Amino acid sequence: MNTSLFCRSCNRKYGSASLLWRCDCGGLLDVDFVAEFPLEKIKKSSPSLWRYESAIPVSSKYKISFGEGYTSLEQNELFGIKFHIKHDYLFPTASFKDRGASVLISKLNELGVSSIIEDSSGNAASSIAAYAAKSAIACKIFVPEKTSKEKIRQIESYGADLELVKGSRQEVADYTLCKAESIYYASHSWNPYFFQGVKTIAYEIVEQLNWVAPDTVILPLGNGTLLIGAYIGFNDLLIAGLIDKMPKLLAVQAEKCAPIYHYLKKSTFPKMAKTIAAGIAVEKPVRFEQIIEAILKTEGDIFKVNEEDIKHALKFIQRKGYYIEPTSAVVVAAISQIQKSNLLGQNNVLVFTGHGLKYSG
Repeated sequence: MNTSLFCRSCNRKYGSASLLWRCDCGGLLDVDFVAEFPLEKIKKSSPSLWRYESAIPVSSKYKISFGEGYTSLEQNELFGIKFHIKHDYLFPTASFKDRGASVLISKLNELGVSSIIEDSSGNAASSIAAYAAKSAIACKIFVPEKTSKEKIRQIESYGADLELVKGSRQEVADYTLCKAESIYYASHSWNPYFFQGVKTIAYEIVEQLNWVAPDTVILPLGNGTLLIGAYIGFNDLLIAGLIDKMPKLLAVQAEKCAPIYHYLKKSTFPKMAKTIAAGIAVEKPVRFEQIIEAILKTEGDIFKVNEEDIKHALKFIQRKGYYIEPTSAVVVAAISQIQKSNLLGQNNVLVFTGHGLKYSG
């Protein structure tokens, strides 16, 4: 497996055995790796994200897994429009972040890392804590003090050392970054291996559509973990010749915290305010430029939705039988705007990312 890390800022390369989570220059690292797709082997493999092990830059003998992934892709009609709904809230810890956690913790298992830290609004922290517990890696988690009691209880149940931090989600990230000088940072934003797990959502969608790329993928946007991961995954498939186009990535942010929206629309970014969609309330995404690149290169777009629309969408979609959290409901709230944009095609995917049991509103 020919794998290396490279810096997006200075282009410096590091070997796959490196314990760095960012470049010595302070830049972001990405994984240089050629994904392979032996289709016959994939077809015979168990229905989990590890069916694509030849496309994952971690030796499967170090795999830490609960059998996660290969979530259902179900067709349904919402507001008169047919969508394929990707049920990525149906994971062992109840969010899509398990994709990234499984691959990242597997890599740390391979590297022999024994202690880690992570910060999160709740979902990524729960995932990292669970997979760290399974691999017997000591784990300390930092979350905003106003994190839902359901998420706090879940993180603590895995035995993680939890610290509640005063301030915004951004202030928690800044605080954790200082702590990361002395302990390995298993960050879902900084660490490139996390994205190598999240990218499997693209593989699954294409396989579930009989190896055809969808026209659009509509997803919530905060730190960009899902959007960047999906972009990497679809690009892997394009390079491998398994699809003939990149889907348009359509991102949705909460109006009260929409830095990417305001950047792309060239409008003034107002001061961040508390939003019901706490999982995407990220004022300064670490991979800001990468997010912009993914949207523009796929000829996608970005939308913002207000609090009332999110609440109405949440109630609407839960009454349809989908028990998701408000962060997931932003994609439903944006459907009317997206329809008017004329970006929708024949095959459009909505991604539901987090379970409603994590929300205490």
